[in-house]
Amino acid sequence: MASRLKQLRKALKINQTNFAKQLGITQTAYSMIENGNNPLSDRYIKVISSVFGVNEAWLRTGGGDMFYSSPYEKEFTEIFGSLVPATQQYLLLMAREPLATQEKLLNPPAEQQSCPSGTGE
Repeated sequence: MASRLKQLRKALKINQTNFAKQLGITQTAYSMIENGNNPLSDRYIKVISSVFGVNEAWLRTGGGDMFYSSPYEKEFTEIFGSLVPATQQYLLLMAREPLATQEKLLNPPAEQQSCPSGTGE
């Protein structure tokens, strides 16, 4: 996680002092975390995720994208993660409906896109 923390800080173009200020800790304390000498607590993981829009799963495991692509993604991910598997499955089923509708609206079949010319219809 320490290497991802450094990678994040570099991506944000923030020095250790300013990053530490965002977390409410000293630069020395932050340096110890980034160098792997001290663990990054759950509290600070949540602060980093919230303040910088960082995907918490990426910070913890390296999985997924570094940043959330939507302001709603974090909230949705948190809610989804708190659901039991049966409810998660139901939610996915429900989410596929508007996705299919959106696809139809954005990409109508070819016969609906153009009118036959010269037929008067």
